[in-house]
Amino acid sequence: MADPNSPRSHHDIGGLPAGAIAPTEHDYALWEKRVDALMMLLSSKDRQLLTVDELRRNIESLGPDAYDKMTYYERWIYAITQTLIQRGVITVDELGRKIKAVQDREKQHG
Repeated sequence: MADPNSPRSHHDIGGLPAGAIAPTEHDYALWEKRVDALMMLLSSKDRQLLTVDELRRNIESLGPDAYDKMTYYERWIYAITQTLIQRGVITVDELGRKIKAVQDREKQHG
């Protein structure tokens, strides 16, 4: 059982007053659907490149400013990326090169 006197992390708002929640349905952006699909693929029994615990740990490691500014799926993609780097599946350098290639392609076609 958790110690009730220990300080909460920024993301831990369980039981605190937070105002009304509006449960509305909305269409997901294509990139959000892709993040969800990526999570499913990476965590599948065949691959096991990511666990829910790793995803949660990396989301909870975000500082308060980043956590508050990011959307739900932005937090997910951050956590997926961090987990893949931590596991050695990708390197920061590989990720940087791929991001630059995508940005360069966007400049040519945008």
